[in-house]
Formats: sequence, C-alpha cells, structure tokens
Amino acid sequence: MVMEHGTDKTGPARDDVMKKQLRGQLTAERSLRTDEEHELQPAGEDQPVAAWSPESDFRGGTPSGMSERDVGLRSELAQHLGRSLYPADKYTIIETLRRNNAPDRLIAMAERLPAHERFGNVQSIAEAVGIATEHRRA
Repeated sequence: MVMEHGTDKTGPARDDVMKKQLRGQLTAERSLRTDEEHELQPAGEDQPVAAWSPESDFRGGTPSGMSERDVGLRSELAQHLGRSLYPADKYTIIETLRRNNAPDRLIAMAERLPAHERFGNVQSIAEAVGIATEHRRA
C-alpha cells in the first residue's frame, strides 16, 4: 500500500503476518539442510586429540617436568576451584571442591593439604599435594 507522500506502510497487523511468513520460511530452509552439514569435523593433523572424559589422558603438549597425568589433575583442580577462591586454606578448598561436585579423588588430595597454610593459586595447591609442576625457564 503506497501512501500519498511516497512512504510504504503496512501497519502492525500486516507486519505480524509478514514476520510469521518469514519465520516459517527460515524454519523450512533449516529443516531442508542435511544432517551431514551439522556433523563435527575431525581436527586437522596438526591439532591435538581431545580427551573424551576426565578419566582419559590429557592430550597435547606437557610442560617440562610434568606428566600428562599431572597436567590433567592440575587442570581438573582449577576447573573445580575457579578463580575467585584465593587465597584459601585447606578447609575452604575442600568445601569448594564438594560444592562444585569434584570427584572424590580430588577431595582426597585436598584433605592431604597442610591445615595452617593459605594457598594463593592452584599451582601452590598442586605442589603441596605432590603433583609435579613445570620447571620455570631461567
């Protein structure tokens, strides 16, 4: 509908109809796509293989002085503790691990922490429970 002053207005009711039509067209186009378009592609040859579960080995580069297991444990600790915890004592660390549904093996490690020490980061926790940490470059 063209108005006297050369503007094209359709009104709110027509706008709603046009929105529904467009939404229907977009939905139909999405459903026509094959599932093959949505399948995940494997990583390139130069990419590390992703670990499928927390129990599997860490894949990728490991810092000097650490094993894949050490890297995986430290990473798991960091995931379950978060960043806003520090500095923290043994009991705060254990409570945070429990609240964040950490595996029992991580809680058991935290229970070995010295009772009267405060930890400034996950690195200091890892060192205190005997997880090997990387050697610093000089």
